[in-house]
Amino acid sequence: MGTEGARALVERAAALTLQTGNLLNWGCLRKKCPATPAEEVRDCIQKTLTEWSSKIGQDLNQEILEVLECTVAQAIEKINPEERDELKVSAKLFVIGSNSSSIRDAVDLACRALGVAQLDSVIIAPPPVEDGTSLSLEYLQPYWQELENLVQNKKIVAIGTSDLDKTLLEQLYLWAQVKPSSNQVNLASCCVMPPDLTAFAKEFDIQLLTHNDPKELLCEASFQEVLQESIQNTKAHEWIPLWLLRYSVIVKSRGIIKSKGYIMQAKRNAS
Repeated sequence: MGTEGARALVERAAALTLQTGNLLNWGCLRKKCPATPAEEVRDCIQKTLTEWSSKIGQDLNQEILEVLECTVAQAIEKINPEERDELKVSAKLFVIGSNSSSIRDAVDLACRALGVAQLDSVIIAPPPVEDGTSLSLEYLQPYWQELENLVQNKKIVAIGTSDLDKTLLEQLYLWAQVKPSSNQVNLASCCVMPPDLTAFAKEFDIQLLTHNDPKELLCEASFQEVLQESIQNTKAHEWIPLWLLRYSVIVKSRGIIKSKGYIMQAKRNAS
């Protein structure tokens, strides 16, 4: 049955959320390192969809859902509340469709997936801008306000940015109520941290981190391709990814990663 059933569900659903669970439990992914971040995402989504669709039973009548939950149950790993204080849960959020309201969904789902009340830190990748326009404070504001609300509601402890130059980081810092605690810099674009950025960050106690994520970690075309490969003939072109969140759980005292995974949401634009 498998794929047939999965296809039927996908064709009737309005949205889907996908959770990879803890990738450190996936023997198959370990062999493939080191992949680029984009390859890793593709692989994880594909394996999750394939595994999920192979487990769909025959009896579909009761299962027609608005929102499909595509996940591999045995990979899901919640945090033991007794260990919570020893762990740091951080996430990086990639908003794919430019819609700031998806930030709350992403954070809620991450908290639920991990069984925690709040995330210790969330870094937001700059949301995609239209061609020809450049990233500006006005464009960032609604996203940052969503994050600030989540800090005020105790869903997130600290919030940070990614790929902002000194000018934009300073504008955001001066405007924001909840200040950015970190800014990630892409090492591919500069091997040395820009001195003006370093000086500003030092003065205002903003941590500069490095990353190697591409501008678009998951684009619409690549998600549709993966969906098409995993569940054939699904009208994959109707599906658009809304956001992707990558989380990691680190043991504070030892600096080792205890778990890492992706959560994403997509919706179907049925014409």
